[in-house]
Amino acid sequence: MSQMKLAHVTGSPPNPSHFTILVRAIPKSTEEYLTDTIRNFFTNYHGSSYLSHQIISRTGRFQKFMVLQFLIVFCVSVEAICLWQFFLLQSNAKKVYKKFVRIRVTALDNKCRPNLYRCGLCGVVSNSFQFYHSDYNGKTTDLEHSDTRRKRKECSSAFVFFKTRYAAVVASKVLQTSNPMQWVTGIAPEPCDVYWPNLWIPFGQLWIRRLATLLATIVFMFLFLIPVTFVQGLTQLDQLQQKLPFLNRIPNKAFVIQFVSGYLPSVILQLFLYSVPPMMMMFSTVEGSISRSGRKRSACCKILYFTIWNVFFVNVLSGSVISQLHIFSRPRDIPVHLAKAVPRQATFFITYVLTLGWASLSSEVLQTFSISYNWMRKYVFRWKEDPNAVPSFPYHTEVPKVLLFGLIGFTCSILAPLIVPFLLVYFFLGYLVYRNQILNVYSSYYESGGRMWPIVHNTTVFSLLLMQIIALGVFGTKDAPVASGFTIPLLIFTLLFSEYCRHHFNPIFKNFSAQDFIEMDREDEQTGRMKDIHLQLLTAYCPLTPPPTTAPEETYYDDSAAGDARNQVTI
Repeated sequence: MSQMKLAHVTGSPPNPSHFTILVRAIPKSTEEYLTDTIRNFFTNYHGSSYLSHQIISRTGRFQKFMVLQFLIVFCVSVEAICLWQFFLLQSNAKKVYKKFVRIRVTALDNKCRPNLYRCGLCGVVSNSFQFYHSDYNGKTTDLEHSDTRRKRKECSSAFVFFKTRYAAVVASKVLQTSNPMQWVTGIAPEPCDVYWPNLWIPFGQLWIRRLATLLATIVFMFLFLIPVTFVQGLTQLDQLQQKLPFLNRIPNKAFVIQFVSGYLPSVILQLFLYSVPPMMMMFSTVEGSISRSGRKRSACCKILYFTIWNVFFVNVLSGSVISQLHIFSRPRDIPVHLAKAVPRQATFFITYVLTLGWASLSSEVLQTFSISYNWMRKYVFRWKEDPNAVPSFPYHTEVPKVLLFGLIGFTCSILAPLIVPFLLVYFFLGYLVYRNQILNVYSSYYESGGRMWPIVHNTTVFSLLLMQIIALGVFGTKDAPVASGFTIPLLIFTLLFSEYCRHHFNPIFKNFSAQDFIEMDREDEQTGRMKDIHLQLLTAYCPLTPPPTTAPEETYYDDSAAGDARNQVTI
């Protein structure tokens, strides 16, 4: 995997994010514009490698709507260039509206077909556009000096472009000043990977947001214990009937008892688990991640911890040791308790693999919800097909699911080997299904660079350790000291292997190699591609801005509008 990571970095086309850093917590000055502050700072301390910068500004919903509306005009007429320049300098929504109300688009493209709206009205078809221009000359000067409005909308963040990859990496890793809370730098995400709404969050709030989301995740995890404990109590129906007498009304027929204690708990648990991914994705968004891949990666970790705790540990302990809540008071007896509890939940885990595993694969292939949604969109609402509406692969929901089944397979294979064939069938079908979905169904809008692999590796090592701990408890219950003695070295060797991988391979997935970047820079300079890369950098992080006719030193873009444009592509 590390070799694949290096091959991806060196063999891919030039990536704008390798030349770009994201600067946050930029100190504002009352004596100069924010753009002058950034230019003076990087010219002074990175003069030989600094190329340009792009300030991130935040605007409202009205201006975002005007951007999208005006882009239609831009695609039709070259005369709209002057209007675009005017809009970039204008930050007051009311004044923008006064200028644009004179532009009346009287028709739609003749390629557009009639649209059926909810009110039952149909759109019209025409092939002409009419423009009503007003006098903008003489007023742009006042707008250029409207620093009070600009400062009110500008964020203390900016993309800074460098001439080489190596210079960008060095600038992103070192402290820019003696104050670590100012001029905070980091490698920028890919243009399609940027999560624009979170760029305006002040850097000083990030630690508060992360702490708040951590506490919220823990609270949600423990609140989820209530339904999980009740649901898994159904697997021990006889004990539950003693504590809840009204359950004695359940008929004592074999198929009813098997349905209630065997199939029903896994179905109810899965219904509750459907609420977990949206909540964890919301927590990851509030956390302040600046990239879509980082947001999914954070949600993946939260969902993984949640499912391992609630689906495995809580199910095992609450389902089989309901009356023994004192097990945590004696940690050395936990392996013995797990060795006794896991076999009692073997039926539930087999049913869970069938319910969540096999059934989810068939649902993934059929895409029932997506088919219904697209059918309603196309034939009921008569909306045009959007080629950019293809979703990306939901790593944050599928990766934890696969890793959970791996954990169940490791831990149950010793005491309940009957589950192994079901898991082997799931992994075989999962390989075929997910490979087909990634290649032919979902669209890849950005590359995460293999950053999901450390999560997979660490979870696999944890599953292996847990299996060995349970084996130690099993041998303890069987009074087999020799077998227990041979299990302890396995635990030590597994921990040593994990530490070895952490030191030798984990840095490759978190950092870039200076050797590779310098060789790539030299190759681009020798082939003459570096100038073209520099020109592409100026518009790489502005999805809604048309390519400039000249190379400006700095540009201003609407992050909220750009964020919505990217939402149409990646979500």
